[in-house]
Amino acid sequence: MSFQTLSILLNILFIVGGLMTLYSLYFFIIAFFGFKKRKVPPAAPATTRFAVVVAARNEAAVIGQLVDSLANLNYPKDMYDIIVAPNNCTDDTEAIAAWHGANIFHPEGPISCKGQVLAQISDQIIKTRSHDAICVFDADNLVHPDFLQRMNDARAQGFKVAQGFRDSKNPADTVVSTCYSVTYWIVNRFYNGGREALGLSGLVNGSGFMVCVDLLEKLGGFRTSTMTEDYEFSAQCVLHGEKVHYVHEAIIYDEQPLTFFQSWKQRRRWSTGNVQGMELYAGGLLRTAIKRRCWVCFDMALTYLTPIIQLVSLVLGAASAVLAAYRIFEFDMMPVTQVLMLVILAAVGAMVFCSFVAALVVWLDRASFKGTVKGILLFALFILSSLPISIISLFRKQKVWEATAHTRAMALSDMTKR
Repeated sequence: MSFQTLSILLNILFIVGGLMTLYSLYFFIIAFFGFKKRKVPPAAPATTRFAVVVAARNEAAVIGQLVDSLANLNYPKDMYDIIVAPNNCTDDTEAIAAWHGANIFHPEGPISCKGQVLAQISDQIIKTRSHDAICVFDADNLVHPDFLQRMNDARAQGFKVAQGFRDSKNPADTVVSTCYSVTYWIVNRFYNGGREALGLSGLVNGSGFMVCVDLLEKLGGFRTSTMTEDYEFSAQCVLHGEKVHYVHEAIIYDEQPLTFFQSWKQRRRWSTGNVQGMELYAGGLLRTAIKRRCWVCFDMALTYLTPIIQLVSLVLGAASAVLAAYRIFEFDMMPVTQVLMLVILAAVGAMVFCSFVAALVVWLDRASFKGTVKGILLFALFILSSLPISIISLFRKQKVWEATAHTRAMALSDMTKR
């Protein structure tokens, strides 16, 4: 290969790399708006009738604590109903939930994922018009006493769908649980918070979200088909002209996986859902963005393109490294030791940056580093481990929705002692 040909190839890669850099820079710029001070709206009269919905599969260890926290919310008790929908259970989830005071909803037919449960419950509520809005939680959650009041305030402002602050029950249990917690804190502040400050749409994040019944009726119910019903539902809302509002003061506490194996399985499901979402919605979001000149749709489209951007970036990085190495060694442009030193410095710099961001969100949203230092230092490796998961999911989608085991039976009072 001649020097001229090699230079042309490197220039092409440089241009493509520049586009990838602009893509990343876009997200970094929006993230900075997550530092903007939020205006907390005044408490509105409690006029929203909430259906508080929990899909539960073998959650006997944690369901009682969740229902207890829901039963003690600072919201009129006659204005919300706690509905637990046990499915595929082989334990005492239903009996425990009922004993703690929850209403039991029995889904019909075979249930393979959470989205199918939400579809049946939303259909029932739309039909009966018994509630104004649905709030969805996972069985392992604990809920801050002010959650429903904050969502009521959001609805009073005219928002049809809103995501709360997803905090962590167990950030200091293991390195993996710390890394998960940090990831959610980053999403809360820098993804959802940044977009809230700019009037864009956040993402529904699995648990701790509210959706108004009239929006569900407009959407034809809760109709999702991917492995990540929350991610898919976010796109559906945006395509129907509704932004996902972020309510930082509506707090839930979520149990994080303890082991890397649990993490791998869960992230495989998420990555599969992301790929499915890209295939189903990225094109529609881009077309709608152009047709309506809609920044909200364009922004969501960029998020939905993440799987293919990751693949392009990986191929680009590998090709650039090979061609650069060929150029350096073939034409004797730089000593090998100097090349290795640059590679090591780049790797160390990336790890330091990731640890800095992790430490920053721990300081901002937890205010205590107790038990989290190892996870902060190893956060870059956790992020790096997501790359092969994403690439595998592009070519081999996970077909079975697998529940994550929850065992951390904690009370809401434990959250104030951390």
